[in-house]
Amino acid sequence: MAPFFFAYILLAGLLSLSSQQVTVQLNEKATLLAINGELGVRGWGSNDTHYCNWTGITCSLNHSVIERLDLSRLGLQGNITLISEFKALKLLDLSSNNFYGSIPPSFGNLSQLEVLDLSSNKFNGMIPSELGKLRNLRSMNLSNNMLVGQISDELHGFENLEEFQASTNRLNGSIPSWVGNLTNLKVFTAYENDLGGEIPENLGINSELKLLNLHSNHLEGPIPKSIFAMGKLETLVLTQNRFNGELPESLGNCKGLSSIRIGNNDLVGVIPKSIGEIRSLTYFEADNNHLSGELVSEFSKCSNLTLLNLGSNGFTGVIPLEFGRLENLQELILAGNSLFGDIPISLLGCKSLNKLDLSNNRINGTIPNEICNISRLQYLLLDQNSIKGEIPHQIGNCMKLLELRLGSNYLTGNVPPEIGHIRNLQIALNLSFNHLHGPLPPELGKLDKVVSLDVSNNQLSGTIPISFKGMLSLIEVNFSNNLLAGPVPNFGPFQKSPISSFMGNNRLCGEPLTSPCGNPYTSGHGNYHHKVSYRVILAVIGSGLAVFISVTVVVLLFMMREKQENASKTAGMDDEVNNDQPAIIAGNVFVENLRQAIDLDAVLKASLKESNKLSNGTFSTVYKAVMPSGMVLSVRRLKSMDRTIIHHQSKMIRELERLSKLCHDNLVRPIGFIIYEDVAVLMHHFLPNGTLAQLLHESSKQSGYQPDWPRRLSIAIGVAEGLSFLHHVAIIHLDISSGNVLLDADFRPLVGEIEISKLLDPSKGTASISAVAGSFGYIPPEYAYTMQVTAPGNVYSYGVVLLEILTTRLPIDEDFGEGVDLVKWVHGAPARGETPEQILDARLSTVSFAWRREMLVALKVALLCTDTTPAKRPKMKKVVEMLQEIRQT
Repeated sequence: MAPFFFAYILLAGLLSLSSQQVTVQLNEKATLLAINGELGVRGWGSNDTHYCNWTGITCSLNHSVIERLDLSRLGLQGNITLISEFKALKLLDLSSNNFYGSIPPSFGNLSQLEVLDLSSNKFNGMIPSELGKLRNLRSMNLSNNMLVGQISDELHGFENLEEFQASTNRLNGSIPSWVGNLTNLKVFTAYENDLGGEIPENLGINSELKLLNLHSNHLEGPIPKSIFAMGKLETLVLTQNRFNGELPESLGNCKGLSSIRIGNNDLVGVIPKSIGEIRSLTYFEADNNHLSGELVSEFSKCSNLTLLNLGSNGFTGVIPLEFGRLENLQELILAGNSLFGDIPISLLGCKSLNKLDLSNNRINGTIPNEICNISRLQYLLLDQNSIKGEIPHQIGNCMKLLELRLGSNYLTGNVPPEIGHIRNLQIALNLSFNHLHGPLPPELGKLDKVVSLDVSNNQLSGTIPISFKGMLSLIEVNFSNNLLAGPVPNFGPFQKSPISSFMGNNRLCGEPLTSPCGNPYTSGHGNYHHKVSYRVILAVIGSGLAVFISVTVVVLLFMMREKQENASKTAGMDDEVNNDQPAIIAGNVFVENLRQAIDLDAVLKASLKESNKLSNGTFSTVYKAVMPSGMVLSVRRLKSMDRTIIHHQSKMIRELERLSKLCHDNLVRPIGFIIYEDVAVLMHHFLPNGTLAQLLHESSKQSGYQPDWPRRLSIAIGVAEGLSFLHHVAIIHLDISSGNVLLDADFRPLVGEIEISKLLDPSKGTASISAVAGSFGYIPPEYAYTMQVTAPGNVYSYGVVLLEILTTRLPIDEDFGEGVDLVKWVHGAPARGETPEQILDARLSTVSFAWRREMLVALKVALLCTDTTPAKRPKMKKVVEMLQEIRQT
């Protein structure tokens, strides 16, 4: 009887357990359906599939309970409180959606939870103290929301927490000491908040801390030694705070430390020599501090170092010869110190160097003849020093230079004609405030990409060569205070420049100067003797004046030099007072409810400060302006403004008002303007996430980068929709590039500079612009012979942006080879034997087959957009349809 009894008990137990599982499954399905009624998750609610196979759901092995719920990047919004009913959840990922309101305190009841990701939403309010009950939590990510208040002490219960991320919110108060008690903590990021106080002294002392990123807060005090105690730290980012004190010698304990970014603080003292112990170091940024002493040669032991930025400190002495051993160094920035001596010949051994910035020091040697042995050099910035001697003729061998600044030195001799060989020179050629003499070489006219040319305050003579008309991209020029003579060539960028760009050359004539060119003497033999005597008198007077002027010029040059040096020591004072602000001729705010919050004088003042500069584009420079009301604006100062616009303000204002009423979610619209002198300043809402270019080429290189194809696809669609709308209202954009796509707090893309297209479009008869419209790498091939900005040309430029998104490659990269840009590199893949998959960014395409499939379809769209024949390119409306189909399928 006993065997039958035990069998009966066992069967009853199994039936009871089965009954419980059925009950649980029914309850969980009912909860899922209730959640779906609120959120509308695609694929949920299907009766022909078990709910464990629905989107984002992973169940236990016996399909009894839900253990993982991943609803990330689905564009969802609604009430999520019911999710707390899934008591067995180990992972909850709701990132990159549109959820708002408070984080449900009931999430604290998910006692089994190990991973909680609520990042990139619109959650507000405080971090619920109830989350402190999640004893099993290993990773919590609350970044990119609108959370406020302090990080509560009641959250101290995270015993197993390894990753705590709360960046880009509005959190205040201090970092609680319990964070330092987390013995398993490896990652702590709370950057871009309003946190103050000091870093807890125990942070890192009992844990294997690997990543600490607290940039852009109000933190102060010393950098604690504790974070280096265990020697596990790999990334340290503390920029844009108020840290003081000295760098701890113990940072040398962290042999695996690859990135140290501590710029824009108040650090003092010397750099510890233990820095040489960190052989894995690749980035070291300590600019804009109060560091002093000599540059330590121990940096040369960091063989993997690619960036060394010690600018704007108080370093003295010479540049160590040992720096020449850094074969992987790409950027060396030592500007704004008190370094002296020669430019070490040993630096020529830095074969990977593309940026050398020694500006604003006391370098008093000469420019090495072999400077161009650094074959990859793109930026050579040696201005504001005491460099003497001549500019070496070998400078023409620096074929990849984009910017050459040698101004404010003691250079002598002629301007080498070989500079004209540097055909890639784009950003600036500045030779101002030197002692250069002789004629301007006609060869400079071959620099058809250079945007800014400044040769002012020298002793250059002769005429401005007519060949300078070949400098098709010029926007800013300055020939002032030389000995130039003859007519100013009839060339748009010259005639559009202010008179001050040519002043101080008494024998120059023609537009834009007021002195016309022509023979000042009347013809006829009867006046011959009068002409001779008149000329003799002028010659005598001129000789006397020449001596007087020469002495005066020398004195003035020394006075100006002294003034510049004094100004560089008190550079920060311009942020506090500016009594020479130009008068506002006209200005207005179009949005009624913003007029009280915007102060036009404050806007203008902000646009005159270099410290406020955010970016520098083809047609404008962008500044950040903080209003007395607390409102933050983005201010765009146009680089080239036609006088016909200034003289017909009503037309310009009507155009801006019309643009301000353009209703589209993917366009940056003007909210006001200011006109002063011959300059126009446009106001926009400030967008906190920078540009698409920064997202692709800066953020994606950071160690904490997460694959983001869905976000990139969403951005690509948004940009296409914005351009499609512009074409619908008959506006052709002049400068489509990733740098002109701005990202709001939710990473929604907005196409910028649409005003430029209306105010400076020559086809509208309002202005003459530089003959090159657009940024290099994005300009369609047909522009070279049509010089016309067209809708198909816009499609081509958009195609380049889409290729950037897919490949994370720059439009112009030396790795492509001579004369090859991103478009040619992609189209040439078959000839190189490469598959389409090899072109894509592997960090994205290898995440999942679904992502790879979507990226390959998007690549086909980009190839269509960048077809060499304009007629074969699709219209932007069609591009939008093709990209939306990718997301829908």
